Amino acid sequence: MATGEVEYRMLGRTGERVSAIGVGGFHLGLPKVDEALAIRIIRGAVDRGLNFMDNSWDYNEGASEERMGKALRDGYREKVFLMTKIDGRRKREAARQLEESLRRLQTDHIDLVQHHEVIRFEDPDRIFAPDGAQEALLEAREAGKLRYIGFTGHKDPHVHRYMLEVADRNGFAFDTVQMPLNVMDAHFRSFQKLVLPELVQRGIGVLGMKSMGNGMILRSGAVTPVQCLRYALSLPTSVVITGIDGMDILDQAVSVATSFQPLEPAEIDALLARTAAAAESGRFELFKTSSAFDSTAEHRDWLGEEPEWVKEAVL
Repeated sequence: MATGEVEYRMLGRTGERVSAIGVGGFHLGLPKVDEALAIRIIRGAVDRGLNFMDNSWDYNEGASEERMGKALRDGYREKVFLMTKIDGRRKREAARQLEESLRRLQTDHIDLVQHHEVIRFEDPDRIFAPDGAQEALLEAREAGKLRYIGFTGHKDPHVHRYMLEVADRNGFAFDTVQMPLNVMDAHFRSFQKLVLPELVQRGIGVLGMKSMGNGMILRSGAVTPVQCLRYALSLPTSVVITGIDGMDILDQAVSVATSFQPLEPAEIDALLARTAAAAESGRFELFKTSSAFDSTAEHRDWLGEEPEWVKEAVL
């Protein structure tokens, strides 16, 4: 990597080259970020080399996708690797959400679509059940509406492992998996320890998120934003997705992406020693230990109805 250039990495076995840092979609639709600023952030990121765009069907009631769709006009769509997520567990609901995302993002195809918030042990079974969400994504891929399929979750690494197991039983190999990877995850209910090695072994693209825990990890006073990003980037990640809600935060992300050097073992040991006590009980990773970050917990209707045979079985 030449000095001053954003580092690009391979997205698992897909052959796609993506920027080591990706632009998180959630922050782009926050009330404090108006549409003009969101568009400026997205286009500024692309112009400076960040080509991975994260989003989700449910972010800010669709505002995040709508703003990204507007920002990707005028030739910007062709410059990015575009990802979004859907919450539906039933085929019909998943297909409906995907069509809505395509409309909001103003594109005829999305590069990567991920099953969102796989946080319950029943989620994998519902997704891969007959007439489940996976059928919708496979049909959409066949129709050219998406290129790759992945899943995300932030609750428990054992749920991620079960999702991989269910996929195996159904003869399917995911292209990507998104999960929390940060200096505190290493100590508590660790995706880094329990899931990351499996993804690397399988050649699945690793999408790191919550490197700063939505700001909570920074409140511990144990680490700085740059240290958080450098730690996640020093893991075998394809992309580290980070929220950007201002041009100064974009400057910070680009600076890290263009000057990145992996942390030395001694630096990693020092960071982990510094965060060990704060990481106990997951109090700075509330997305693991509470429902505060579980959007589908508040909107169960997004998941779609249970299959008829389930309804009949419980009557």
